[in-house]
Amino acid sequence: MSYFTVLISAPYIIPVIERFRPIFDKHNIDLILANVQERLTEDDLMVYAGTYDGTACGDDTYTARVLEANAHRLKVISKWGTGIDSIDQEAATRLGIQVRNTPNAFTLPVADTVLGYMLAFARRQPWMDRSMKAGQWQKIPGRSLSECTLGVVGIGNIGKAVIERARAFGMKLLGNDIIEINPLFVAENQVKMTTLENLLAQADFVSLNCDLNPTSYHLIDSRTLSMMKPTAVLINAARGSVVDEPALIEALSGGAIAGAALDVYEQEPLPENSPLLAMDNVMLAAHNSNSSPTAWENVHNNTINNLLDGLGIKYSL
Repeated sequence: MSYFTVLISAPYIIPVIERFRPIFDKHNIDLILANVQERLTEDDLMVYAGTYDGTACGDDTYTARVLEANAHRLKVISKWGTGIDSIDQEAATRLGIQVRNTPNAFTLPVADTVLGYMLAFARRQPWMDRSMKAGQWQKIPGRSLSECTLGVVGIGNIGKAVIERARAFGMKLLGNDIIEINPLFVAENQVKMTTLENLLAQADFVSLNCDLNPTSYHLIDSRTLSMMKPTAVLINAARGSVVDEPALIEALSGGAIAGAALDVYEQEPLPENSPLLAMDNVMLAAHNSNSSPTAWENVHNNTINNLLDGLGIKYSL
C-alpha cells in the first residue's frame, strides 16, 4: 500500500533515480517521473495538480496558482540546489507548504567557473585557440589578473568564494551588497565596499553573484550597463533575470562593454535565434556552473532527505 506519492522533476536526479528507488519503496512511496528537460512551466505543473504529496524539483515554476491547486495535498517542495526564486514563497507559507533547499550547494564549482571566465578573457585563450586552428600565427594581447579590478555584486557564499580566489591572483577587489557584510571578511580580503555605481565604473570584471529577488531583477540594464567601462567584461553565473538581456545585447553590439560570460539566461534553454550565439565577444554555457560530481551527489542526498523529512519520514542518506 502506498502512503505517499512524490513528483520527481529535478533534471539531475531523474537519470539516477533507480539508485534511490529502494528508499522510496521502503517507505511505500510511489514516484511520478516528469518528462522534463530544464524545468516545468506553470502549465506543465498544472497537469500534475493534486496528484502528489511532495516533490523533488529543479527550477520549476511554482506560482500561487500551482500551489493553490495542490494545497489540499502537497506537503513539501524539496528544491534540488539552492535558489528558490522560482517558487512563490509567500503563497507556500500561506498554504502551509514547506519549501526546502540545499544552501551553499554549489559554491566551489560556481566560484571556479567565474575565475575560469576571468582568466579566459584576460589571457584570451579561447580566441588564441580559434586563431591557431584557423591557420593564423597571431599574438593576441592579454592581461594579468593582477592588473585588473574585480567588482562582485552579491557577497554571499559564492561571492565570498569568488573574492577569495581573485585575491590569490592579486586583483583589486570591490564589493556591493544590499546587506552589511562581515567586516572581518572585508578586512581580511582587502575588499572595498562601495555603491553599485562606483563598482561598475571602476571594475574590469563585474561578477554577478546575487540572488534573484525584487531588488535584483534587471539590476543590470541599459542604465547600469552605461556605467561600465568599455573595456569591462560582465560575468553572470547567478540568475538570468538579474540582467536585462536585450539591453546587454545592445551594449555588446555597440561596444559599450567589451564582453560577457553567461551561464544563465532569462529564457532557458537559450533560444536558437538569440543574437548572443553569434557574438565573438561572448562566452556561453548551458546553466552548467554547478557541474561537480561531488556537489551533485551531496545535493541528491540532501534533496531526498529534505523530501522525506517534509513528509514526516525520519531517514538520512
